Amino acid sequence: MIRNNLARRGFLLSAAGVGAGAVLAGCTSNEKDSGDSGQAQAANQGANAEPGQPVTIGFSAPAADHGWMAAMTINARDMAEQYSDVTLEATEGTNDVNQQIAQVESLINSGVDVLVILPFDGKALTSVGQKAMDAGIPVINVDRVFDTPLAYRTWIGGDNYRMGVNAGNYIAERLKSENVSDPVIGEVAGIDSLPLTQERSKGFSDALKTHGFQVGPRVAAEFSPQSGERETANLLQGAQRLDALWNHDDDQGIGVVAAIEASGRGDEFFLVGGAGSRNMMELIKQDSGPVKATVLYSPSMASSAISMARLLGQNKGLSDLAEHEIPSEITTYSAVVTKDNVDSYLDVGFDS
Repeated sequence: MIRNNLARRGFLLSAAGVGAGAVLAGCTSNEKDSGDSGQAQAANQGANAEPGQPVTIGFSAPAADHGWMAAMTINARDMAEQYSDVTLEATEGTNDVNQQIAQVESLINSGVDVLVILPFDGKALTSVGQKAMDAGIPVINVDRVFDTPLAYRTWIGGDNYRMGVNAGNYIAERLKSENVSDPVIGEVAGIDSLPLTQERSKGFSDALKTHGFQVGPRVAAEFSPQSGERETANLLQGAQRLDALWNHDDDQGIGVVAAIEASGRGDEFFLVGGAGSRNMMELIKQDSGPVKATVLYSPSMASSAISMARLLGQNKGLSDLAEHEIPSEITTYSAVVTKDNVDSYLDVGFDS
């Protein structure tokens, strides 16, 4: 499993979001079929979505200073509101590690039943996560993983490596369908020092290699529109030819698109985004410019985390699974959104 343990940003989504929907589907009732007595039955049959034992969930996340991060908090709050048996105690988002530790300690001391923590820095928040677990408070660790499983009951997050793989496969297959030989494929990465960026780039490179292609001009931005515009302008100035471009992050993608428009080369190549912003999805739907797809890294994981926290607080599992307990690790899938399926994913698009 590919996971990052450092800073991650990164979808305004309704309570019916893709990842959340998958979990909620597992939380709804299943009628036991008397004719299937010989098969393994889910451990928690019954109406899990119906109001049950009251659960107080503590929630802590970084500051909402990025479209994806803002959506994570919005999704968590929206999901909590769907349940009459859930009380959400959310701290103010912060990028100060010491302040987030103090906030989580306050939630522990207040006696919440379950904690959902998206740490600014997984390594730095590991000790307080373990403190909660030692106190008997289950912790759902979201996206930026703690240093040890002892600090969480369940981890849920995205698959950065497969995000790159799916972007690479889409680009390669599209180029082949257009009979483009020896293509020049560019990449606008995020912050190169972060494991998540390294994992995405490796997945992208590995996928292209399976098709006999390779990554061409590459620049690294900083997950912001300003850096995306600056670095893309630099890339375009140095690349006389370009057939396709992958941008890791749709927030910085605002700047990437601006740089492409300023260059006047929008008809020369196509662009694939990353994360799944509503802005990019609308451009994909219009199909009048270079943006042809985006690869999801869905903030719906925050909605799913709240749903699972509620079930943990009520000592329930996912009723559509045969296992008695909620899994210890869940990795979301990085679907590729194109004009053919964009309407199915607009509900998970976040505002950049």
